[in-house]
Amino acid sequence: MVEGLVVIVLILAILGFLASGVWVGLALSGSAWLVMELFSSRPAGDAMAISIWGASSSWTLTALPLFLWMGEILFRTRLSSDLFKGLAPWLDAIPGRLLHTNIVGCAIFAAVSGSSAATCATIGKMTIPELRQRGYPDALILGTLAGAGTLGLLIPPSIIMIVYGVSANVSIAKLFMAGVLPGLLLALLFMGYIFIWGLRHPEQNRPSSTEKTSFMQKLYASRTLIPVVLLIAAVLGSIYSGMATATEAAAVGVVGALVIATLQGDMSLKVFKESLMGATRMFCMIALILAGAQFLTLAMGYIGLPNALAQWIASLGLSQFGLIMVLMVFFIVMGCFLDGISLVVLTMGVLLPTVEAAGIDLIWFGIFLIFVIEMAQITPPVGFNLFVLSGMAKKELSYIAKVSIPMFLLMIIAVFLIYYFPGIVMWLPQNASGV
Repeated sequence: MVEGLVVIVLILAILGFLASGVWVGLALSGSAWLVMELFSSRPAGDAMAISIWGASSSWTLTALPLFLWMGEILFRTRLSSDLFKGLAPWLDAIPGRLLHTNIVGCAIFAAVSGSSAATCATIGKMTIPELRQRGYPDALILGTLAGAGTLGLLIPPSIIMIVYGVSANVSIAKLFMAGVLPGLLLALLFMGYIFIWGLRHPEQNRPSSTEKTSFMQKLYASRTLIPVVLLIAAVLGSIYSGMATATEAAAVGVVGALVIATLQGDMSLKVFKESLMGATRMFCMIALILAGAQFLTLAMGYIGLPNALAQWIASLGLSQFGLIMVLMVFFIVMGCFLDGISLVVLTMGVLLPTVEAAGIDLIWFGIFLIFVIEMAQITPPVGFNLFVLSGMAKKELSYIAKVSIPMFLLMIIAVFLIYYFPGIVMWLPQNASGV
């Protein structure tokens, strides 16, 4: 009875704070303080100080601002146009043709960005005008871009993987490895959809050029991909080989991004300041959410809510598959109202004991969680990729959400695939050396 009252008060408090326009991090902290004052004998101020200090002093968290800064630097370089120039000759001969640049470009940029919104914005800025000019339908351009932009969360280095790793106390390096094959799987599913569309609509299978290009010409055009490939190899290779931790690899990525920007002639004092301030603003927002969620987790522990929730879910008698399905629906619904980072830090303290009790590996669960958060990126009303594309393409949010439905369904298929074939997630972290 008490737990039910606590849940009602907590939900009403969070919704009330958010509806009044309070920042998410402060809404979480305020709700935690309220329930501790009402339902716990522990002084709320003391608990707040301890939990916020603990959340902000984690060395693992250092990787987050570094990866953010790396993405901000690359966002301001010629990387996007170079990606198009390097990829277009290879993709022009297959059904769907240049629509595949949305998928491949996002997959490549995701490996140096870590952010879904940054991936979507950077690739979209380059492909939308190019593909429109060549007569491809807007529904396919924007739908595939909205879906492929979510690869920024799944293909490492991923910001949300770092947040989950800190929240769940699991190896971020192993999470990075676990995301590689599922990320490629999802990219292939998206490309398969475009391939089938291309076969069914040959009249819209527009080549970018009537001229045939030889293998050597394609290879020469791909020279523009060399900087980003080298950066990916430096960042991910140092982690997978065991030569560097995720934090050290992030530092390597920042140095590499600065070198690329300088060599391309894009680095100036103005760009340096803008990239640094952009990363700082983003990290401050995320850090405030993490601190608030840490205090909320502590508060819920004191009032016994996680144990009560775990016992309630256990009393339902769900199988492991049933639990995964219930959690998928839960996260998709919650993702309609909360951003991915808030969703992770808000729920992990409550759900992880239940997930562990069901025998679900926390590395696998992290990838599953990122899949369902990806779905939330393209579902209204709080779908960040929808907002990004709406502004860039001058289209209604509802239109972009509608044309993204096939990508949403493909993500659900991907969740079933990683459930029935968990080796897709676990093979790399179990077999890589040095971690």
